[in-house]
Amino acid sequence: MRFSHGTRALVLAAALAMGATTASAEMVLHRGNSGDPETLDPQKTSSVYEGNILRDLFEGLVIHSAAAKILPGVADSWTSSADGLTWTFKLKSNAKWSNGEPVTADDFVYSYRRMMDAATGSQYANMLFVIKNAEALNKGTGKPEDLGVEAVDAHTLKFTLSGPTPYFIELLAHQSSFPVYRGAIEKYGKDWIKPENFVSNGPFKLTENVPHDHITIIRNPAHYDAAKVKLDKVVYLPTEDRSAALRRFQAGELDMNDEVPTDQIKFIRQNMKDEFRPAPYLGTYYFVFNTKKPPFDDVRVRRALSLMVDREFLAEEIWGGTMLPGYSMVPEGTGSYGTPVWWSAKDKSPADREDEAMRLMKEAGFGPGGKTLKLEIRYNTSENHKKTSVALADMWKPLNVEVSLVNTDVKTHYAFLREHQPFDVARAGWIADYNDAQNFLFLAETATKSLNYSQYSNPEYDALMARAATEGDAAKRSATLHEAETILMRDEPYLVLMTYMSKQMVSKRLKGWEPNTLDYHPSRYLWLE
Repeated sequence: MRFSHGTRALVLAAALAMGATTASAEMVLHRGNSGDPETLDPQKTSSVYEGNILRDLFEGLVIHSAAAKILPGVADSWTSSADGLTWTFKLKSNAKWSNGEPVTADDFVYSYRRMMDAATGSQYANMLFVIKNAEALNKGTGKPEDLGVEAVDAHTLKFTLSGPTPYFIELLAHQSSFPVYRGAIEKYGKDWIKPENFVSNGPFKLTENVPHDHITIIRNPAHYDAAKVKLDKVVYLPTEDRSAALRRFQAGELDMNDEVPTDQIKFIRQNMKDEFRPAPYLGTYYFVFNTKKPPFDDVRVRRALSLMVDREFLAEEIWGGTMLPGYSMVPEGTGSYGTPVWWSAKDKSPADREDEAMRLMKEAGFGPGGKTLKLEIRYNTSENHKKTSVALADMWKPLNVEVSLVNTDVKTHYAFLREHQPFDVARAGWIADYNDAQNFLFLAETATKSLNYSQYSNPEYDALMARAATEGDAAKRSATLHEAETILMRDEPYLVLMTYMSKQMVSKRLKGWEPNTLDYHPSRYLWLE
């Protein structure tokens, strides 16, 4: 068919109008995420920014509400035995994978066995050593069929634990406990996480993954709760450059972002106070010493460096009051832990701290009049981390310490630390996966391997953590964990600096967002107006 020029113009205008109507009807959330994910494989995940995406793509036996409270997920209900060792879950009959196939108890058995297979390389395997025979399987001395996860029938799943675990339900909401689709993994191997091969069971499914650019997910029509999900699409954008992210937020290109540049906090509070949502957050910001490399294998050197750090200055001046000074590995207010074990020099004057630091460095052969300690600080790209590193270098100068800085993107940085590549001091941090002190203290266990960046190993510490893992009495368990933290704060493989506060930027258009101490904001609860 041929059109006159005027007719073609009218047709084109009508087509554009129709496209605009369709586009406006589609509800798309543009979501900033502080790093580019290294993986979208739940059993291989290790970071907060991966967890944000995985909670949208997958669903475990239980899930978190908008306020980070535990709710039924794939499981409709559950019961536990009187001794706390046996847990039985009844699965939803209408839970499906994104390809329409049913989610069954066998899918969870397969996924937990895969997680415990050392060949998988799960970063969180030891977190679930509370499951009977899990540790043996992970270390190659057990059989998959002996793991304490059993499919009683298609919709009944039973766990047998090695000891009472008060926080077990919280573990099942963690992204490493999400089920994966066996068929895709067996057919595509490591390429199963590519969008064209990806099968998930959450409220969204993956359509695009362009490294260092964006990840796009769309509402999963096969999900049992799809009718309640208001967003059609979520575009995740890596926002390691905090200043650039703020500009994009101001321009309306981002509807939410999980970090802010500290040097602009004053401006943000004055001009964007209704969109800046700081909140208490269960997380510890620390730098880690390589305890396998001299002189950082010497506790005197580690403590001397720690004594010279002005944590109040870091929290208030460097981080603009969006952090709290940190004096314990376990943040105050964690679960039922009570008061954490404070760093022993917490209440000492700056002068007394410096005197002790000078003495310890002299004993170790360094300091004024002794050898110059040359060290390298590694950090992942961020203005905030860079400024913290520069501040540490300045604080350590009186000890005759010369510092050089190396920064890499977040993916490279954490891969470097997990693989135990050679380093001196490195930036790290830990955000609670579940609200329990064990989730912070397990990082220093010898068995934690890849997440124990310092390679710290203390048999006494390990024994206390093992005892706490099998203690059914809450008060005794808490006391044992306090003993372990006392050792950790004494040995200082971690240079604890600050306690996190979440620092979300949230558009006035975004609804359903609720502050919570885990800083979890699943997209299934969000919408735009």
